[in-house]
Amino acid sequence: MQEQGFHTYLLDGDNVRHGLNADLGFTEADRVENIRRVVEVAGLMVDAGLIVLAAFISPFRAERQRARDAFADGEFFEVHVNVPLEVAEARDRKGLYRKARQGELIDFTGIDSPYEAPASPELRLDTSGAVTPEVSAEAVVDCLRRANVLAPPPEQQG
Repeated sequence: MQEQGFHTYLLDGDNVRHGLNADLGFTEADRVENIRRVVEVAGLMVDAGLIVLAAFISPFRAERQRARDAFADGEFFEVHVNVPLEVAEARDRKGLYRKARQGELIDFTGIDSPYEAPASPELRLDTSGAVTPEVSAEAVVDCLRRANVLAPPPEQQG
């Protein structure tokens, strides 16, 4: 999107937890606070005119609804990246699921803390198969184009 002239920023769990949210763990209260802070930062960025992709495990419906409510209509798009737990564990490069299974991480989403799947996200991506990150990213861009957040590609304008 940047190469098309859109001003964007990616907020993800790693870059936020190493700085802004370094004081938070994975308890339910900490996860709620993590998302609250992310919503605040994303709101400031949206006010500045950026398109913000916030890539987080947000396990609770109520927190996602609070996030949605913090934005004007058409500013919040929920994308549910749907992947079975066993696939997520197999892809876990950081070993977090292993640590959670061994009791080293407590209240870990999907292990000893629930995940409440979204009822009706704007986009649902099933990444359990051979779908590449590029195909998933294009689905997000297409969703934003259909919502008139992004202009169609130049070859479709006119």
